[in-house]
Amino acid sequence: MRYVLRRLGFFVATLWACLTINFVLPRLMPGNPAIAMMARFKGRINGQALKALEVAFGVNNNQSAIRQYFGYLGNTLTGHFGTSLTFFPDPVSRVVFSALPWTIGLVGVTTVLAFIAGTLVGMAAAWRRGGVLDSVLPPLFVIISAFPYFFLALMGLLLFSVTLHWLPLGFGYANTDTPALTWHFIGDVLSHALLPGMVILITSIGGWVLTMRNNMISTLSEDYVRMARAKGLSPARIMFAYAGRNAILPNLTGFAMSLGFVVSGAILVEYVFSYPGVGYMLLAAVENEDYALMQTLFLFITVAVLIAILVMDFVTMALDPRARTQS
Repeated sequence: MRYVLRRLGFFVATLWACLTINFVLPRLMPGNPAIAMMARFKGRINGQALKALEVAFGVNNNQSAIRQYFGYLGNTLTGHFGTSLTFFPDPVSRVVFSALPWTIGLVGVTTVLAFIAGTLVGMAAAWRRGGVLDSVLPPLFVIISAFPYFFLALMGLLLFSVTLHWLPLGFGYANTDTPALTWHFIGDVLSHALLPGMVILITSIGGWVLTMRNNMISTLSEDYVRMARAKGLSPARIMFAYAGRNAILPNLTGFAMSLGFVVSGAILVEYVFSYPGVGYMLLAAVENEDYALMQTLFLFITVAVLIAILVMDFVTMALDPRARTQS
């Protein structure tokens, strides 16, 4: 119980620190969203229009910093993140939630698949150490993962889209389609997500293979594994219930952080494929000096990482009895 309360306290304290930093950083930057919007019109906006833009973007220079801070906390808790400069006059919350499902569907699924596949391959390679599987797959995946995202994305587009015409060039669905919950639209979305998903999968699986293999090799030399073999337990039970269960524990924190950073999207992949995800939106926000959108995206990324780590701490406590006894 103390372990749970301690982790929850750490989560709340870290979240408060992140919210505070997220409040301070944009206010240290020169200018404000209203001035950035006015720059688009090259000074052709009068003072009254500038004041209206400041109200729309929530810029209030007459309030004290403390009052602005508590107003920011209240708006954050109630989901009022301001107005987007890039997608003006849409609110930031609508803009983010329109792109979030695309990123979670693409990057989230591929991250989970890469972790599961990499863990199983690394476990099997360590179990058959020195065999054909251990000699071929781990080095192959590690070499592939060394290639940059954008390089493999461009090669995939050249081969499968431009040369073979098997897969579409980019975006989330065809321009002629209307978003609807139909089998035709779902198939179109899956065909557009296949190539960027494969790029993310094959470039991220190598790290999980290597780390799981090394953890598994160290775990197989432990005394409790030798005792399990001496008791005549089946190889499958030893590999999964004894060695694999303990070897996967160091990877859970890394997986939690990877799962949390799913919210940020794979910026390079989404940019190459013009995929309408959060990563592509974050790049557009930086290019257009959209502080409100950047601030909200950074907040979503931070909260997602903290929640993922908190969940994995509880999973680790459930899998590892030592964590329960130390708490």
